[in-house]
Amino acid sequence: MKHDRVVVITGASAGIGEALAREYARRGARTVLIARRVERIAALARELGAEEGRSLAVAGDVTVDGDLEAAVAQAQSAFGRVDVVIANAGFGVDGFIERLGVDDFRRQFETNVFGVIRTAQASFAALTATRGVLAVVGSVSGYLVQPGGAAYSMSKFAVRAFCDGARAELAPKGVAVTHIAPGFVVSDIRRTDRQGRVHEGHADPVPSWLQMPTEEAARRIADAIERRQPELVLTRHARFGVFMTRLAPAVVRGVMALVARRGPLVNKPRAQ
Repeated sequence: MKHDRVVVITGASAGIGEALAREYARRGARTVLIARRVERIAALARELGAEEGRSLAVAGDVTVDGDLEAAVAQAQSAFGRVDVVIANAGFGVDGFIERLGVDDFRRQFETNVFGVIRTAQASFAALTATRGVLAVVGSVSGYLVQPGGAAYSMSKFAVRAFCDGARAELAPKGVAVTHIAPGFVVSDIRRTDRQGRVHEGHADPVPSWLQMPTEEAARRIADAIERRQPELVLTRHARFGVFMTRLAPAVVRGVMALVARRGPLVNKPRAQ
């Protein structure tokens, strides 16, 4: 990767976003960190060289109109260009469909889908100028719907469709689109309730041996972006799940129907 590329990352305060910021800094890139938890991205930016002009923390919420435009403008003002934009911010609404309200689905889409759209639209002109890369962090749930995870999966199916459409439309302008579909990766997402609030002390319900370390995920994501790869499915379990949905969808449906009898596959903290 060329040194001094400018990489903009939403949801950079924890998990994959934070690990990507460190990985790109290690590769010599300048980073622009966007998140709601300002104190966390400010500390991370200092660690990555804010005082030397290597990193910039920008308070921003992907659900707020105008925040992403302001962040991209700050990136261009500080560094003169934008080469990579990673739409990483997201969270998961869990629960069986019959127990969720319309507002739950609306809140899920506002962050995971419209947040991606806001990020992309704010970045199109800057990325066209550098023939850069738009990367979108989706999920294996964009292929495979788990019991209690329909709202989240709906948002990630939509994100995958957005990437397919954007990839074709932006190719003539020299802009690549990379869709990232992680399986279980160490992050805050399973400690985040339906309202999008992180519960730091909540135990992760997924066994650690099933989770890919964020540092490894970040390396693989950065490599895929560097290759301008159309898609990356992370973790062996995720690749197997995607393979089975394509090879034997009826079997997957049967397994999920059996699993559903036990309740949601992943129980998350409740909103206070």
